[in-house]
Amino acid sequence: MSKPTPLSGFPEWTTSQRMIEQFVLDRIRHTFELYGFAPLETRSVEPLDQLLRKGETSKEVYLLRRLQADADGPAGDDALGLHFDLTVPFARYVLENAGKLQFPFRRYQIQKVWRGERPQEGRYREFLQADIDIVDRDTLPAHYEAEMPLVIGDALRSLPIPPVLIQVNNRKICEGFYRGIGLTDPEAALRAVDKLDKIGPDKVADLLAETAGASAAQAKACLALAGISAPDASFADAVRALGVSDPLLDEGIAELVAVVETAAAHAPGLCVADLRIARGLDYYTGTVYETQLLGYERFGSICSGGRYDNLASAGAVSYPGVGISIGVTRLLGLLFGAGALSVSRSVPTCVLVAVGAEEERAGSNAVAEVLRSRGIPTEVSPNAAKFGKQIRYAERRGIPYVWFRGAEGDQVKDIRSGEQVNAVPAEWTPPHADLKPLVG
Repeated sequence: MSKPTPLSGFPEWTTSQRMIEQFVLDRIRHTFELYGFAPLETRSVEPLDQLLRKGETSKEVYLLRRLQADADGPAGDDALGLHFDLTVPFARYVLENAGKLQFPFRRYQIQKVWRGERPQEGRYREFLQADIDIVDRDTLPAHYEAEMPLVIGDALRSLPIPPVLIQVNNRKICEGFYRGIGLTDPEAALRAVDKLDKIGPDKVADLLAETAGASAAQAKACLALAGISAPDASFADAVRALGVSDPLLDEGIAELVAVVETAAAHAPGLCVADLRIARGLDYYTGTVYETQLLGYERFGSICSGGRYDNLASAGAVSYPGVGISIGVTRLLGLLFGAGALSVSRSVPTCVLVAVGAEEERAGSNAVAEVLRSRGIPTEVSPNAAKFGKQIRYAERRGIPYVWFRGAEGDQVKDIRSGEQVNAVPAEWTPPHADLKPLVG
């Protein structure tokens, strides 16, 4: 078999990187549960027509089909695609299980998703997301929109990563403003403004004219709104100074003020109101979020989401929600690429139990069993080589301690310092810092 060629956009971490990822996931999961979110996992596939009606282009959805399927592929209800986010399958899950759920329903979901986009640093075709959502029946109080940044702020602050800044906006502000200046297609205007960072203000102005029918004055007003940013509620005065009036605009301002002020009370500096944030998916209706990793801003948001009112509905009953998603693979890929994360050793093992001779292996196994029963990660030497070779084996793997059995009592050696002490498997405990690999 020839050497395989790596697949671009499908990352496979080293064992050390995977340990870092597991550490990160444990911290995120812990924070989510502190806020009362319960775990959920949904299937990897959804009906294709459901995936394509949520504002995502068909170019990014991976189609699922059998190798021996008809050449034309499945159609209708049989056409399946891999989910490109966790919000659309969650909405479907809520609709299917509404009779069994207690509302408001709070769930977290940590799963892989797939998008057929061009791979680049921080962007992948297969990647892991960590989502939280709160869904209620018929109405969802706006205070949940203010809660999202608090959860994410706590989760990301628990990690050994650079500080983050959560940018928040409210699509009611944008839509109400666009209506107030006379634009009849606010969704087209939103999609144009969402491209501001990518193509710049001049091209956005052209796009507003082309897709939203904006005049030069209207395009200028849209760009003026998008230019407003403030770390506090003063953004509201800047919006009102533009002289536009609309009830939906006023509603959005009030909701965003609550988000910014709640975040400031919880963690000063965590959030900033940034009115150019729009989010590309069509289903967002209220507060939207994007998160910058300071020092890595050029790579875009590492955590995004927003309020949605119409994603899940059945007849006259709707299930509005708000959610936010951490791009775990995206975050880690950027930090791995910069060499900004490390782990103290490449294996979980804390202790290597030496083997004096193969006929003594059972005794070494017994020591390892006692240590493991006490929560100390332990392995037994692969062979009964000279003790010097067994120590070097531990050094190569980053294992800090080697255990030696003896007729007159056992000893354990810290191979970093050379210190060797008497030890009993049922009593000896390593320092807490050595028990598990440390991520930093």
